[in-house]
Amino acid sequence: MFTGLKGKNVLITGGTSGIGQAIAVRFAAEGAHVAINYRSQPEDAAETDEQIHRALEQCVHEVTAHGVNHILVRADVSKEDEVVAMMQEVVDKLGGLDILVNNAGIQIAADSDVLSVANFDRVLGVNLRGAFLAAQAAIRHFLAAGKPGVILNVSSVHQIIPKPRFLSYSVSKGDAEPDPHRRPWNTPGSIRVNAIGPGATITPINRAWVDDPRRPPKCCNTFPSPAGTSEEMAAVTAFLASDEAAYITGQTLYVDGGLTLYPDFRTAWSSE
Repeated sequence: MFTGLKGKNVLITGGTSGIGQAIAVRFAAEGAHVAINYRSQPEDAAETDEQIHRALEQCVHEVTAHGVNHILVRADVSKEDEVVAMMQEVVDKLGGLDILVNNAGIQIAADSDVLSVANFDRVLGVNLRGAFLAAQAAIRHFLAAGKPGVILNVSSVHQIIPKPRFLSYSVSKGDAEPDPHRRPWNTPGSIRVNAIGPGATITPINRAWVDDPRRPPKCCNTFPSPAGTSEEMAAVTAFLASDEAAYITGQTLYVDGGLTLYPDFRTAWSSE
């Protein structure tokens, strides 16, 4: 267990499945109270909507087992008014916010010459604009409350390794900005900002190369370790949010089994 997480209030965007769900469960295991964000819109297909709610039910079941407070908050993170309302709901229902995990993300496959502007904007809207809006809302809360805070962005190895057919996704994964007015940790106004860069991780968004028997040899021979799990990503996220990482800010920690050492991404083997 990591120090300083028990009793903290945590908001995880995109917490319905995969890494987001694992992060919610891990923080609950550490004794933190969690707000799990999900997106469900009228235009979503019925099948997608059903999948989201099944994942939410599973996540809530696992979080509840740890006996902490938890809430579900619906918001499209690409929309400012919904993010502002979500933050207010979290603050009202949990009694404040201590940690924001920007995890919401989507990806759309297309060659660069045929990628539509609408799809490019859609990916950046969630992955980049969404992270900015949530971080901005969290920072405003931290400053208004006069207390320290932590922001963690779930990025990707693809912020430094180009990914064929996923231009918008690679563009949307960027660096963290540290608090420009750094103060000693645990003093009012101190805000730490870091990111994790997952490598090949088995999640619902990334299963094609796992389920297809032709793909694992193609991808997994290019780097030293087997694919990671959502739980491994969650463990690193919990560490960076804890007091044990008090001297770490403005960093991206790659959790990739050595993939960044052997970045063989001439084909998009991880997502199709």
